[in-house]
Amino acid sequence: MRRSPIAAVAAAAAALLAGCAPDAPTAAITPPESPAHAVLAAGTWIDGTFNSAYGARFYRVYVPSTYTGTARPLMVMLHGCMQDGYDFAAGTRMNDLAEARNFLVLYPEQGTLYNGSDCWNWFSTSHQARGSGEPAVIAGMIDWVKANYAVDGTRVGVAGFSAGASMASVMACAYPDRVRKTAEVAGTMYKAATTTVGGTNAMLYGSSYSPNGRGTDCANAMVAGGRRIIPTLVIHGSSDLTVNPVNAAQTAEQWTQALDIASDGADNGNVDYVADATVNGTTCRSYTRTDYRNSATGATVVRRYSISGLGHRWPGGSSAGSYTDACAPDASQIIVDFFGF
Repeated sequence: MRRSPIAAVAAAAAALLAGCAPDAPTAAITPPESPAHAVLAAGTWIDGTFNSAYGARFYRVYVPSTYTGTARPLMVMLHGCMQDGYDFAAGTRMNDLAEARNFLVLYPEQGTLYNGSDCWNWFSTSHQARGSGEPAVIAGMIDWVKANYAVDGTRVGVAGFSAGASMASVMACAYPDRVRKTAEVAGTMYKAATTTVGGTNAMLYGSSYSPNGRGTDCANAMVAGGRRIIPTLVIHGSSDLTVNPVNAAQTAEQWTQALDIASDGADNGNVDYVADATVNGTTCRSYTRTDYRNSATGATVVRRYSISGLGHRWPGGSSAGSYTDACAPDASQIIVDFFGF
């Protein structure tokens, strides 16, 4: 009997999120090499395993040939399910932009030991908070790069695709002292789910939680790391059958609420979910860009792109990597420009 498209997508989503395993013991993990290794790293890949009390994960760092030891921005790229750092780098071409703009790129990697489909476990309460699980490991990796290379700590951005986008949202809420800007491509809002089943449902239909409520939760989570404005970019395709586009609307709304509170400590509408500017354009595919501003400063703090006809893909990417669509605005260029790198 043939399954309906919804049933097929549900099964695929459940399979991607399934297979979660607890963190392996870390005693046997080899720590990253010493800072002396970084001196020889310009224009090359550095990779290793990051070990911490919160777990261990593999990482890759791209250091552009233009790096000379002066403080530069850091881009943290969180891959989606069934991807790794090399694949994600090839598909997004972020390293090309790193060469052109002279910034470093960190690619944390999940691994099937921790999730059977290489997904970040954004839907698990063990991986949704500061000082816990995967967010703590990724924050530790950021600190490691900053200790080994000259990084401008005020110019650290996290971007992710799919499960990586959902984890990017967690990172911005849990670690505002590490993350200053975030970009979420085809993901879900902060704490869109707290179980594997809930994660599947959020992907298919949108989160059952209130975006306004999750925005307040995010603002409260920020307190431990120093609450601040985290400018946020949301990008999603209108034909995404893996992560329902309603998630983009929920994510934008969640962030307007979080940043309203972060702007002055009060829930007073300085930032609200009412569009302040809308631009329509075409770059192979048509798109709508919507800006939400802080009324106290006039600055755009949330920007959302809805790309017509785009499926579950990184827009403007290269076929050298997975889950990309060349016929779309270039998400990597948009992200780098939005981050000011």
